[in-house]
Amino acid sequence: MTRKSRLSMATLGALALAALLPLGAAQAQEEEKVLNIYNWSDYIAEDTLKNFEKETGIKVRYDNFDNNEIVHAKLVAGKTGYDIVVPSSNWAKLQIDGGLLAKIDKSKIPNLKYLDPAVQAQLARMDPGNEHMVNWLWGFTTVGINVDKVKAALGSTPMPANVWDLVFNPEYISKLKGCGVSFLDSATEVIPAALHYLGKPSFSKVPADYTAAAALLKSIRPHVTLFSSSGYINDMANGSICVALGWSGDINIARQRAIDGKTGQKIEAQIPSTGGLLFFDVMVIPVDAARPGNAHKFINYLLRPEVHAALTNKVFYANPNLESKKFVKPEVASNPSVFLSPENLAKMKAPDALNNDLRRLMTRTYTAFKTGL
Repeated sequence: MTRKSRLSMATLGALALAALLPLGAAQAQEEEKVLNIYNWSDYIAEDTLKNFEKETGIKVRYDNFDNNEIVHAKLVAGKTGYDIVVPSSNWAKLQIDGGLLAKIDKSKIPNLKYLDPAVQAQLARMDPGNEHMVNWLWGFTTVGINVDKVKAALGSTPMPANVWDLVFNPEYISKLKGCGVSFLDSATEVIPAALHYLGKPSFSKVPADYTAAAALLKSIRPHVTLFSSSGYINDMANGSICVALGWSGDINIARQRAIDGKTGQKIEAQIPSTGGLLFFDVMVIPVDAARPGNAHKFINYLLRPEVHAALTNKVFYANPNLESKKFVKPEVASNPSVFLSPENLAKMKAPDALNNDLRRLMTRTYTAFKTGL
């Protein structure tokens, strides 16, 4: 018998054995002890991955991104090498429609029982039956301010009743340029906020609305000093900027860094009277993920109440886990910009998905704004 034929018989034997095993068992045999995760920056507790690795023996390779456009481009291209990615729900909707995501096996995630039905209902708008998405954390796009610097820059002008005026009203933002104004570097964050300020649907389906948004943004462009989707955290903490159109948790991270670093900067995430823009960042499994079994193990691990609470304690975003509150630090649980009151939550605008034409229009509108054209 030749070496080649012996190898062939061994291979056939392995295949026959796998055929006799349940699918999950065969899959578990095939998967190496590795898990590749692609997630937002500044979005995890210090010991989350270390504890998972220690408990399971699975080595986690963890990479960061800072906007949804990057994730979507990678998924469309295929063969990302990632087993879990964490896009926002409205982008995950596009990825589901494009056949880019695998359905989760709920039998492998018993800790789904802890999830808030209200959050699940929000996700079901994008993912009927909650078949593909599991919420990591959620928050809202808003305005963050350095309280003392903003008051000094405004001088005799009082703070506006609508805090969105600070970034979208030329009367206010022109006074703030000197102390630094930052905008998120993402079309799908800035344009919906501008549309909301104009009283239009944040994810409008009407092309003319984007013309109005473009005019608004052109009027305030000279006063925007920075475009950043992650670095603005430290810039707020050290006082390099005084206003940011940013994400609620990031602004609270800046606040905590200022406190820990004793920088003397008083940072606050505002809750706009007209509402902010909700987002739900979700764990999903690419359809070509090499290790979906390990991905399910990690999702179930993250949904443990104490693990989910540790994320909130570190990054100041709300989690969807009803049993986690007992593990959240009192000062975080009581922060009104982390866990919104029912009244403030009711004012927030839910995310929505747009077709390709409208997304291209949104991107063009944003590019013209950023480049000053």
